[in-house]
Amino acid sequence: MKVFAHRGYSGLYPENTMLAFQKAFEAGCDGIELDVQLSKDGEVVILHDETLDRTTDKTGRVCDYTLAELKQCNAGVHAQNNIFVSIPSFEEYCAWVATTNLITNIELKTSIIYYPEIEKKTWELIKRYHLEKKVLFSSFNHLSLMAIKALDSSIPCGALVPESGLVNAGYCAKQFGLECYHPAYCTMSKQAVDECHEHGIKVNVWTVNDMHALETCLAWGCDGIFTNYPAVCTAYIASK
Repeated sequence: MKVFAHRGYSGLYPENTMLAFQKAFEAGCDGIELDVQLSKDGEVVILHDETLDRTTDKTGRVCDYTLAELKQCNAGVHAQNNIFVSIPSFEEYCAWVATTNLITNIELKTSIIYYPEIEKKTWELIKRYHLEKKVLFSSFNHLSLMAIKALDSSIPCGALVPESGLVNAGYCAKQFGLECYHPAYCTMSKQAVDECHEHGIKVNVWTVNDMHALETCLAWGCDGIFTNYPAVCTAYIASK
C-alpha cells in the first residue's frame, strides 16, 4: 500500500509548501499529493484553496494575483513558529521532485474555478522535467481528467469523489478509461474495494490520519492512502 503525503507533511508543516514536501520525502513516503491552480498571469501554482485566506497572510482569489505577487504571500503564517515559506510554483516543485524517486499525485482544482488550459500547462511542465512516468492526476471535476486523457491516454488518472461516495465506482472508472478511484475513507468498505479491483481499478483513499483507518485500509487491500502524517504510516506499513 503506497503512502502519499497529503499536501506534503501537512500534519506538522505548512501544507503545500516546499518545506512540507521535503519533510515528507525525508519521512520515507512513496509519493506527494498536491493541488494546482493558475495565477493571474497563467502560471501553475500549488495551493489547495481557490482563495488565500485560510493558509496565507493575504486574502482574495489566487487567480487575482500574479505569480510574483503570490510568492510574497506567507504560506507559513499559521505555523507554530510563524516561519516564512512561500507559495511554490509547480515548476519549482518539478525541478525538485525530479531529483527524487517520488510519485506525484496532482489534483487539478477546477471544480469551482475552471482555469483555461490548466491541464495542458501542467502536463507541459511535467514533460519539461521528464516526470511522465512519475505522476498521477486526480480531480473532483472529471472533465479535467478527460482533458488530461486527450493529451495522452496513457497518463494515469483517479476519479476523486466527495464524502457521499459512489456506488459501482470500479465499473464507472473502467467505463471512462480511468485507472484509479479516490474516495473518502468514510465511504469505503471491503466490498467497495473488491468491486474496484474486480474491474482492475486501484483504490487510493483520503484522508487517513488515525491508526484504525490505516489498519483497515491495509486489511482491505487498498492500493494507496493519502495522509497528513506520512512518517507514522510508512513506519507502520514497514513493520508488517
